[in-house]
Amino acid sequence: MKTYKIPILISILAVAGILLFSGCTSITLLQTVPDGAKVYVNDELGGETPFTMVDNKIIGTSTVLRFEKPGYKSFSTVISKTEEIDPGPIVCGFIFTPVWWLWAMKYKPVHTYELVPEK
Repeated sequence: MKTYKIPILISILAVAGILLFSGCTSITLLQTVPDGAKVYVNDELGGETPFTMVDNKIIGTSTVLRFEKPGYKSFSTVISKTEEIDPGPIVCGFIFTPVWWLWAMKYKPVHTYELVPEK
């Protein structure tokens, strides 16, 4: 009779490892209507919309965003890493150590902002 304990254990550890290393990162797509606005993340130029923001901040932290486009009013907002639950760090917190729960929340996958024309 064959034993399948080792392949199952390897599979469990592989899945846990993937969750562990991907759980700290949060990714969100920042869009504006119209596209092409400059994106400032915490007062540093990040790029132009559509812009993919990636960070590894812990739960509850905030990021200040500012969007600028010629002919449109400058727009600022704050997003917090409390928008959605991220199950990966929660699972890793149970398997490895509760410190992974610091990354148990993430941003929504997409944020869209409509820019207002200057008058």
